[in-house]
Amino acid sequence: MPTFNPDNVLMQDARTGEIPAEQGTLVMKEFMTNSVTAQLAQYEEMNAPKKEFTYLADGPGAYWVGEGERIETSKATWMSAEMEAKKLGVILPVTKEFLNYTVSDFFNQMRPAIAEAFYTKFDQAALFGNESPYAAGTSVWENINTSGNTVELGTNANLYLDLNDLAGLIEDGDNDPNGFTTTRRFRKNLRGAVDAQNNPIFNETTQGEPPNLLGLSVGYVDGKAWDYDKAHILTGDWQYARYGILQDIEYAISEDATITTITDENGDPVNLFERDMFALRATMHIGFMTLKEDAFGALIPVPEV
Repeated sequence: MPTFNPDNVLMQDARTGEIPAEQGTLVMKEFMTNSVTAQLAQYEEMNAPKKEFTYLADGPGAYWVGEGERIETSKATWMSAEMEAKKLGVILPVTKEFLNYTVSDFFNQMRPAIAEAFYTKFDQAALFGNESPYAAGTSVWENINTSGNTVELGTNANLYLDLNDLAGLIEDGDNDPNGFTTTRRFRKNLRGAVDAQNNPIFNETTQGEPPNLLGLSVGYVDGKAWDYDKAHILTGDWQYARYGILQDIEYAISEDATITTITDENGDPVNLFERDMFALRATMHIGFMTLKEDAFGALIPVPEV
């Protein structure tokens, strides 16, 4: 049987299957580079739809021991957790001319759009629980709501003190905040923030170093994935957030579907047959979970009166 060669086969002859390994790897690289959740959370290998693992919730203690006395023993507290991968699908309408591309060329062209659709939707669910397939209470925001770890913007005399208080809320739970995430829309606020000595608290990227705020790294979320009504900034001890990816990215092509999630200039669903287009559906399986509700916090907008 001849080997499938994505450089020779046209998309019109390869209607379903897995994205070729090279292009699939690049899609995942773009996903992991641009998803702020993937940047901050700890990655877990997944070889099955559900993964059980243990994590250290409380380490063993030490004791002062007098000469000749018996040394006390203590046990570390290990907790069990289960993470389940959920299917994430994206549908991209494309003009018919792309059917004449080879499989490799087609996915090279579509790679950025596929990756963006994946990481935007994943960050929406993981950070804010928006349209989330995961269990209730899984998202970072739901944990923040439960713990009450929020500071309203403008609570203090300046942004520096607001963020310092926010980090303090995380530390009150004996956690170690190790990164902020926000949007580029809020970056101007960070550039204008100073400490008590009038020194900037935010440093832009310099000499290959990532931007940092109060000495902690800052990651930027795609604006389409952010919930502006809920928060300006999120932070936390991100070792208590985990994600995993299961199997390769699969795809399928349709030329006659009506896409109800995409509308035309009149607000009507897009009919592919009428428009002489086709749609690519790409799917991946990704898991996400949080392990400690007081490990995260948010700088929130002032409620509207």
